[in-house]
Amino acid sequence: MKPFLFFLFLFFNSSFPVLSQSNLLETVKKNPNEARNLCNKFREFNSNGISASSDQAIEYVSNKKKLTPVNAEIFSIYVIGLHCPDII
Repeated sequence: MKPFLFFLFLFFNSSFPVLSQSNLLETVKKNPNEARNLCNKFREFNSNGISASSDQAIEYVSNKKKLTPVNAEIFSIYVIGLHCPDII
């Protein structure tokens, strides 16, 4: 019985980050204007010689969306892929 409970504990704990990340990415689809605003900020970074995947850009997204740096990077990649493929 203990191995089964341990398995359930691991399964449920590992599924929550995936669900929250999915919800985060859904916000990009539901709010294209917010994504376009972020694209404009990335273009501003690019015009100053800063990549959208730089620490500075990721920190901006992290602070603006109140995300961890890893989630901010995933969010940024998703936004760029959907709304601003011209960003580097």
